[in-house]
Amino acid sequence: MSEKVRPMLDVYDDPSDQRSLSLDETSSTEESREDTRLSLETSNDVIPYIGQRFVTHDAAYEYYSEFAKRSGFSIRRHRTEGKDGVGKGLTRRYFVCHRAGNTPLKPCIENKPQRNRKSSRCGCQAYMRISKTMDFGVPEWRVTGFTNHHNHELLEPNQVRFLPAYRTISESDKNRIFLFAKTGISVQQMMRLMELEKGVDPGYLPFTEKDVRNLLQSFRRVDQGEDNIDLLKMCRNLKDKNPNFRYDFTIDANNRLENIAWSYASSVQSYEMFGDVIIFDTTHRLAAFDMPLGIWVGMNNYGMPCFFGCVLLREENLRSFSWALKAFLGFMNGRPPQTILTDQNMCLKDAIALEMPSTKHALGIWLIVAKFPSWFNAVLGERYNEWKSEFYRLYNMEAVDDFEHGWRDMINAFGLHTNRHIANLFAMRSLWALPYLRNHFFGGMSMTGTSKSINAFIQRFLSAQLVAVVVDFKDQAGEQQTMQQNLQNIILKTGAPMEDHAASVLTPFAFCKLQDELVLAAHYASFQTDESSFLVRHHTKLDGGRKVIWSPHEDLISCSCHQFEFSGILCRHALRVLSAVNCFQIPDRYLPHRWRRVHIISEGMVQTNGSMSEHSARVQALNRW
Repeated sequence: MSEKVRPMLDVYDDPSDQRSLSLDETSSTEESREDTRLSLETSNDVIPYIGQRFVTHDAAYEYYSEFAKRSGFSIRRHRTEGKDGVGKGLTRRYFVCHRAGNTPLKPCIENKPQRNRKSSRCGCQAYMRISKTMDFGVPEWRVTGFTNHHNHELLEPNQVRFLPAYRTISESDKNRIFLFAKTGISVQQMMRLMELEKGVDPGYLPFTEKDVRNLLQSFRRVDQGEDNIDLLKMCRNLKDKNPNFRYDFTIDANNRLENIAWSYASSVQSYEMFGDVIIFDTTHRLAAFDMPLGIWVGMNNYGMPCFFGCVLLREENLRSFSWALKAFLGFMNGRPPQTILTDQNMCLKDAIALEMPSTKHALGIWLIVAKFPSWFNAVLGERYNEWKSEFYRLYNMEAVDDFEHGWRDMINAFGLHTNRHIANLFAMRSLWALPYLRNHFFGGMSMTGTSKSINAFIQRFLSAQLVAVVVDFKDQAGEQQTMQQNLQNIILKTGAPMEDHAASVLTPFAFCKLQDELVLAAHYASFQTDESSFLVRHHTKLDGGRKVIWSPHEDLISCSCHQFEFSGILCRHALRVLSAVNCFQIPDRYLPHRWRRVHIISEGMVQTNGSMSEHSARVQALNRW
């Protein structure tokens, strides 16, 4: 910039229209920090000047706004003099830098939380003043004051677009965003689609992800009441069509929907068979209603997630979770699950203890493992992957005692004595129920497989954002996977009669698990220690092993590993003994109905014989489900 131009950029003022400028009641124009002032340096851009004319004050504002955008700041309307329709009407306006003035202190109100947000205002004195004149009876606006002194750094062109004044969403873009929201796609996907449609580089839309989220939030606040009404109407309509559809809800003091839960007739039937172990996932929000979502999921006889019900809650507290669990038990005829897996929500933990005292509560291990990177990456650095591998090795140990000793050794080896997450994990040791969780019905799948399967199911549910689809949700992808299982050819690997018999009874998923145990059973040796007891150990081991009890008169078999009691699949040790005693078919009670192709439950199976042994009772329980 030439030296002749630079002085002109400091201050322009019309002496005939000189007035004192006070940008803020708390700031003074006398405190002009000459040493911190920054002058705008442009060479080709047109700048405002005294006497510049505009047809309207809005045109003057748009002109100054464009100048500010090119220069690295934004503006806002400040003071006005006069009022439209009164006397001479509006006669003078001030437009100032967005960082003009100082943030006034908010009065402290007792028992009311204050939002202490940071402000960008720093007392900047840059402004443009326009005044209304009448020449030949025609009104026009002239620039009568202008200064471009800034006491702050001006932004680069690639930064200024992020200022709120320049982030706008047009009406057509708003309509497009609302349409996208109804399809259930994420905000990130919306942004990418609109970037492609407009042909702009990523990040160069005239608005940001935060603007879109704020728009959707304001839209939901306006429409949420209507959405909730539609949700209730949909539930009532489904109830009219199918009396076995079940739902419950609560209304708050303002007559607004507070909580709502629902379940299908098919879900209740599935729960009768597969409700022994359930997952209650409360880690998501349903975007269509902007409410926390709780979803009850189980595993069917094909190893596929099955939907039991869901709940939308206004708040995540003990009262809300207790209501949700009561509603769920009401849907399921008052029958609680044997085991419920959740995330680390303390309010939910207390609600389960209160509403389901006989149910074993455990933490879903995959929900904990998902948090490992944020917990241990920074602490362990390059050793994180080594630690994770060691954790999985310990987790898959058969003996609980081995896990306990290995766990302590791992803490010492990696120097994690003081890490609070290690302490929390160790404290939760009993909640994991090792090896209970590993060998339970979800244990039939790997930890990774369980996580992917359950998460994929929940994501399919979350993607159904339309009210009608959410309430009348059908997991078509899960049904297709089940059909594909049935179309697969069963391949026998051992040729044993027991294998052929199991293949004709069990679903492909359950048979594959039993077949794996049958194959491994050939690697074990059995030694009869008395009339009904056997010791079974791997052929490479000289000591140790599992104790198996076989009662041929009652067709009862039990193993000290307790795999069948936990998973409903006979272990390799028991299968080895059945083979040794020339049993050519697996006893019917060890092919539980929860894993069979046909689900028929007789009245005799539902009742429990009080005189049974503990082992027989657990076997009967598996068949009951």
